Amino acid sequence: MTKIQCKAKIKDNSRLAEGVFSMWLEAQEIAGQAVPGQFISLYCQDGDRLLPRPISLCEIHKEKGLLRLVYRVVGTGTEEFSRMHPGEEIRVLGPLGNGFPMQEAKSRGAVLIGGGIGIPPLLQLSKELEGEVTVVVGYRNSDTFLLEELQTAADHVVIATEDGSIGTKGNVIDAMRENHVQGDVIYSCGPTPMLRGVKAWGLTQGIPAWLSMEERMACGIGACLGCVCQSTEVDDHSMVKNKRVCKDGPVFLSTEVEL
Repeated sequence: MTKIQCKAKIKDNSRLAEGVFSMWLEAQEIAGQAVPGQFISLYCQDGDRLLPRPISLCEIHKEKGLLRLVYRVVGTGTEEFSRMHPGEEIRVLGPLGNGFPMQEAKSRGAVLIGGGIGIPPLLQLSKELEGEVTVVVGYRNSDTFLLEELQTAADHVVIATEDGSIGTKGNVIDAMRENHVQGDVIYSCGPTPMLRGVKAWGLTQGIPAWLSMEERMACGIGACLGCVCQSTEVDDHSMVKNKRVCKDGPVFLSTEVEL
């Protein structure tokens, strides 16, 4: 798969929830190669911010050459993106990362688990998986995003909120237990504490879990080693190896990494 750097035209950039925005980009060559679970890096126009911002792909429209990003404003870079308008161009690099191994769920029941800004990558995955799909999503409160689209794409959607305003009060693991969620394979994306719980739940249930790590990245291509995570593999000297989230991942089998 070839990494492509290009100027992508913004087709839409709108607010979905408090601090959460949806951006559609026209990037024909990247869209033609991209798969669920991958990400692209966006470059700021401000020259003082040299490092790109990695953002996961929410939707991929290969025929129209469009990519959808759903991102949270967390700093000056994403704040700049939120102020951009349709017709403007932004420099992007992608597709990056390995994506979810969808062949693992062929003709099997898949459980997709997302928390916060780890929810967007699950939408395209829900659309492309062939078997029965159950999506479990965790929000802070009733100010949700992508919920209706996920309910259309998946067979079942289970919701958890921290304040209990909708769905199960608690986290995604609480919601799965309350709703007796079952499946044959897990795909998950979200903050590390959530992934740690998903890994433990998968091991308890005897279900393989594929985790998309949300480490803070810098270069996005594996050169700077700013996003390493600890691997369960060891070398000849019994020293633990590290994996680069942006280059070796961001998706790993749960048993391959320490959380």
